[in-house]
Amino acid sequence: MKKKKSKYSVKKIVQLGILNLITVCACAQNNTQDFNFDWNFKLENSSQSNWKNVNLPHDWSVGFSFDSIKGEGATGYLLGGIGWYKKDFKVKPSKNETTYILFDGVYNNSTLWLNDKKLGEHPYGYSPFFYDLSAYLNNNSNQIKVKVDHSRYVDSRWYTGSGIYRNVKLVTKNNLHIPIWGTYITTPQVSLQESKVHLEVKVKNNFDKDETFDIITTILDGKGQKVAEQSTKGKVSSKKETKFNIDTTVKNPKLWDVVSPSMYTAQFKIVQNGKTVDENQTKFGIRTIKFDANTGFYLNGQNMKIKGVCLHHDAGLVGAAVPEGVWRRRFEKLKEAGVNAIRISHNPGSDEFISLCDEMGIMVQDEFFDEWDNPKDKRKNMKEQSVDAITRGYGEHFQEWAERDLKNTMLAHRNHPSIIQWSIGNEIEWTYERNAKATGFFDNMDWSGNYFWSLPPNSIETIKENLRSLPREKYDIGETAKKLAKWTKEMDTTRYVIANCILPSSSYESGYADALDMIGYSYRRVVYDYGHKNYPKLPIMGTENVAQWHEWKAIMERPFISGTYLWTGIDYLGEANKQWPKKGIDSGILDYAGFEKPSYHMMKSLWNDAPELYIATQRLEKSIYKINEQTGEPVEKKKNGWETALWVWHDVNEHWEYQSGDKTIVEIYSNCDEVELFLNDKSLGKKRLIDFDDRIYKWAVPFQAGKLTARGTKSGKTISSERVTPTEAYRVQLTTDKTSLSADGYDVAHIVAQVVDKDNNPVKTVNPTITFSIDGNVKILGVDNGAVDNVQDFQSNTITTSKGRCLLIVQSKKGAKVDATVQIEKVVLENNKINFTEKTNFTSKIKLTSKN
Repeated sequence: MKKKKSKYSVKKIVQLGILNLITVCACAQNNTQDFNFDWNFKLENSSQSNWKNVNLPHDWSVGFSFDSIKGEGATGYLLGGIGWYKKDFKVKPSKNETTYILFDGVYNNSTLWLNDKKLGEHPYGYSPFFYDLSAYLNNNSNQIKVKVDHSRYVDSRWYTGSGIYRNVKLVTKNNLHIPIWGTYITTPQVSLQESKVHLEVKVKNNFDKDETFDIITTILDGKGQKVAEQSTKGKVSSKKETKFNIDTTVKNPKLWDVVSPSMYTAQFKIVQNGKTVDENQTKFGIRTIKFDANTGFYLNGQNMKIKGVCLHHDAGLVGAAVPEGVWRRRFEKLKEAGVNAIRISHNPGSDEFISLCDEMGIMVQDEFFDEWDNPKDKRKNMKEQSVDAITRGYGEHFQEWAERDLKNTMLAHRNHPSIIQWSIGNEIEWTYERNAKATGFFDNMDWSGNYFWSLPPNSIETIKENLRSLPREKYDIGETAKKLAKWTKEMDTTRYVIANCILPSSSYESGYADALDMIGYSYRRVVYDYGHKNYPKLPIMGTENVAQWHEWKAIMERPFISGTYLWTGIDYLGEANKQWPKKGIDSGILDYAGFEKPSYHMMKSLWNDAPELYIATQRLEKSIYKINEQTGEPVEKKKNGWETALWVWHDVNEHWEYQSGDKTIVEIYSNCDEVELFLNDKSLGKKRLIDFDDRIYKWAVPFQAGKLTARGTKSGKTISSERVTPTEAYRVQLTTDKTSLSADGYDVAHIVAQVVDKDNNPVKTVNPTITFSIDGNVKILGVDNGAVDNVQDFQSNTITTSKGRCLLIVQSKKGAKVDATVQIEKVVLENNKINFTEKTNFTSKIKLTSKN
């Protein structure tokens, strides 16, 4: 959609319905060099006085030990500091070339020098940025130096990481070139017959004279076949940059969607006198999106619910420097659960992250800021209570940097087909006292009760009157929201501007909602009907909700709610103040190691049409259920408690290991219409899903060792699942998600160690300490057991298991042939005795080789 030619305003376009888009993904620019390898790093004012060799991305904080004394739960008890990076490199600069260095993200407060010449500073840790190095390059030997000041290590409410934690590229171009982020592609019309493609291409001329040229634009399909080509004459004055508009058509386009994320490639060539002087290849996808205030969300004209999760940017043991393969494994698991969207909370994600969403068919909400004009309290999760040097965050820079950071992010990200929403803010309302007080809610907020389940205590008229009469502050939330939305729409009008509103009743009246194309509710499903009735023109969805059946039930019952983003898809570090040794939030449906949790299987049963069935168990005394004396059936101890369940799933086990005669409750999460439970092949009865309002099948079962089997039927299909009582722990079994790695210095393998019995049944109640050994050319990234209270060092080869299992991640080395063996060096129980039957052969070995 070409903004300047549209006959409708942006608001009118949103009301009419459909937004058409063809989008660009990460550019493969001419002479783009991977600049991640062979850096040197040291920490200032630490025992590490010498430079050590590192490769990027690099997060130094995740290499620390968890510190309950100096550390803060807000950022996961891992410290920050001041780090220095330097890289020596050789180039032969030409007066006819321009050289840039592009950082996808540095956390944070970075300063860059080239050959001791300071080039600039960049405070925000999540927005991409670049520098033109051309004027300061030496012939041959050069040195880049970067200072990263994360001494304010509690400047966020969650774990941020520290350092150059995203990719870096060195880009060398002809002086006549398409600059970084210089392309923007949309489609004013999309159908299965043809798509109108509009390309905006910037050309920069760093020569001392005007330049004329041709722009040759070629579009290739996923098989590399040419589907369109266009030639455009161009001229750019000396030291200027000009934007060129190019229009073409793709016949019978294959649309990008969540099932088949078809992609195309646009090739741009700048040609002078028959010679290509600059070239740019850009992947893209064609699709349409629409949010309707009455009927919800449409992708390519198909009405569907957004089944989304919120994700922070850390990934367990690797911290914030996440290899693409780690995200891939996690995304694959989320997609298996039915997830079709991710909200990157609460700051922009990496280009690599979003590119992977493009490839895998996952829609994205890209969020800009967690703080605006006023700071949040990093320890108490709301309005700042006191001034503290180490907690000073982005609010310190917002006035000066917000526009640049927002627009840089959009220039880098706006062409990804996966992005469907721009979020300008997260739970901002409570930082503006007038706005918060107007609701009548804020001062009486109870996080365990009334906020989630009560309607706004003040009427709309009372809220309006309060906003009129309460003293005005230095900054106004409505004015700031409109400013942010204006900047967003200056860059892109093909997505919806949204925000995650924690107090929507006041946001509707403060001017905040007026700046939005649609509104997101944070844990406020109880006001879905209120919002739709009183503000019927603005589309609504849940942008932060708990992973419970009641949340999804409320959405399924309301066509006008477009969907949800659950808090969260994966456990994350931080927001754990005064909860040591709990280092983070465990509300995810996957844990820190990417292992599936019971809530994962509940959501999988809700979000998939194919039959799903999962068995969980618990001792009666620890269960949330009791036995009804009249019927003998399990019932909730707290009647209808499932309707108000919050972040963390109730305590259940993934095993069938108890004492003989123990009273247990067996829970089954399933979308099957009917399930029959068996214990040692004896039927314990059939039950129907329709009889369980909470969608949890339940049986009271006296424990007997053996095999617990559930068999379910749905639409004529039968599936089964079982839990087996293991015998004595016998060995540690290793499994891996891959046995061959690319020798590129990036590729990773996830190796899971699980205690098993002689028959390879998992033993979940024995937790030895395991030491891994590796012989060969791979690097240990670290270990984890997935538990929220695990505060063992991540960067180690030794770990005490949880549920009898743990995760080791290894990474290839650049240019080194992968020929490695991973095995267990030692297995020790708490009494420091090895009591497994096989005392000399604890595990099968994992052999890793190079990819062909």
